[in-house]
Amino acid sequence: MSDRLSLTTDAARQLATTTKTTPQMRGITPRYLLRALPWVDVDSGVYRVNRRRTFILGDDRISTFEEEGTARVIPEDLREIPFLREADPALLKRLAGSFTQTSFEAGELLADEDEPAGRLWVLVVGRAEKRTTGRYGADALLEVLGDGQFFDLAAWTRGERMPYRVTAVTPGTALTLERSALAGLCSQDQGLAAAVAEYLAGHSPVPGSEVPVDLAAGHTGEPELPGTYVEYEDAPREYHMSLAQTVLRVHTRVSDLYNGPIDQTRAQAGLTIQALRERQEAMMLNHPEFGLLNNIAPGQRVETRTGAPTPDDMDELLSRVWKQPGYFVAHPRAIAAFGRECTRRGVPPVIDTSFGSPLLTWRGVPLLPSDKVRFTGGVTEILLMRVGEADQGVVGLRPSKVPDEVEPGLAMRNMGTDQKAITSYLMTAYFNTAILVEDAAAVLRNVEVSKYHDYS
Repeated sequence: MSDRLSLTTDAARQLATTTKTTPQMRGITPRYLLRALPWVDVDSGVYRVNRRRTFILGDDRISTFEEEGTARVIPEDLREIPFLREADPALLKRLAGSFTQTSFEAGELLADEDEPAGRLWVLVVGRAEKRTTGRYGADALLEVLGDGQFFDLAAWTRGERMPYRVTAVTPGTALTLERSALAGLCSQDQGLAAAVAEYLAGHSPVPGSEVPVDLAAGHTGEPELPGTYVEYEDAPREYHMSLAQTVLRVHTRVSDLYNGPIDQTRAQAGLTIQALRERQEAMMLNHPEFGLLNNIAPGQRVETRTGAPTPDDMDELLSRVWKQPGYFVAHPRAIAAFGRECTRRGVPPVIDTSFGSPLLTWRGVPLLPSDKVRFTGGVTEILLMRVGEADQGVVGLRPSKVPDEVEPGLAMRNMGTDQKAITSYLMTAYFNTAILVEDAAAVLRNVEVSKYHDYS
């Protein structure tokens, strides 16, 4: 016989109910990008960005690949060089085969100032600095070069002295092309020789610049004023709605018998919607065609000076998006690395409340954390953008209305019940994103997050 004087809690629990939570999901993030972007409701399904006409511009980088342990130039990517834009593919292939591979160490001088530019350099892996002597004798940093960038095209083509010196910051590999290879091809191909001559004469337009508008200013009297008009792009870019989709299945037995106190269909749909929105944010950042990180103009790409994101790097980024910068978007570990660099310099970032959360800011611009920003091998990127259609910034796109809409741009369509008594719902999120003008976004590349400091 038991010595207990009352009912046990385990037995009493058989007559009690439990207080339940709605289903929790670890993968839900604040999705600051989706909250920060102004959304444009697209009525027609296609969003066309009309721009003023610009001269042809590539990505300002020459891509390479590895073959049997040796780096090679992709021939078609040599069209990044202005006078090779219309070159014959066979000629590009011959020129690409003339590159030779060379390795360098940190601190090595790759090209010296005021020496003839005998070789065109293409960085395969590594980082280098362009430096020169300033007007008053001080050393001046002009630019940090990274993977795929080349130097110095003008001096190499003309056979002139280098306008700056280039020093390796990290160990790396480069491909170089002797000037004699270009001269040899010019002697055999009259079209190439003419294109090079036009480039040397300065008649080639600056890639990426807008077609000028003729104006008169500062004049006196009654001179004849120039006539002009503004040219538009012949083939403006059009953005079609992209989508994230899945089919949600709920058995009728579940929805009929186990629907209280929590609606099973609603709970299943809610978690599926969260997953769709997470995928939407990832695609808006990383999609190869319309992702923000893959649509940054060449002049808007900044290389870190030392690898870790420093205040100097962030200021350089702000100098590229100086017209009403809105937000930085970075991986949480990149933000932590930036905080460490600020702490080391005694300039801790200001904390401000945005979207209901305390966020780091730099120069008054919030740093929005997102785990969707590319992060590979301890290296990531930091995006800076101006937002809004009125400010010619970055905007999100979504259809103005879709059938069976449960959220803006997201539909849940009942597909019926099959012979297995399973009801299916088509879940679709429609979206896209657009950079209206090139200087609306910039990116800090090759951001390393593994640098720590001993403050003791």
